[in-house]
Amino acid sequence: MAYHADILLGKIIKSHGFEGAVTVRLETAFQGRVPEMESVFLEFEGKPVPFLISSYEILDNKLIRMVFDGYDSLEKIRILLGCRIFLSTAADVEFRENDSLQIIGYQINTVDNKLLGTVMEMIENPGQILLKIQDKKGNEILVPFHEDLITTVDNKNKVITMDLPEGLTEIND
Repeated sequence: MAYHADILLGKIIKSHGFEGAVTVRLETAFQGRVPEMESVFLEFEGKPVPFLISSYEILDNKLIRMVFDGYDSLEKIRILLGCRIFLSTAADVEFRENDSLQIIGYQINTVDNKLLGTVMEMIENPGQILLKIQDKKGNEILVPFHEDLITTVDNKNKVITMDLPEGLTEIND
């Protein structure tokens, strides 16, 4: 499971009840659109520590309540208060169907910071989703949209960084 320090879900702001639940204030990018999650990373002393999620509940657009596996008491969760929560790769690319249109207009960069172009359309084929990207010259590039190829999603700046196999973009020439 990969961890990306730039995909901040939110911050634990307080405990709730005596059963180990915590309240998380969501970052602006996730307000009103919480991804499906099974695990997250909590930041302890600047280092990511994986946590499995027992359950979570959306309270409103800005807050969610979470319970982590093995943290079922107020005493156990005290050390979690104030921790920042980051998403794993699997969670940060779990777009719901109606969210797919929201990436139209996003820029696609490679891991070596080369701009491929702008997402013009998502093409849903059986078993595969393709992004139709238009480069600076107006050429169209088709790229598979798969979580294994996505390294980061920056919703604030509308940029998706992808680690594409060498030669993939030349296939379209």
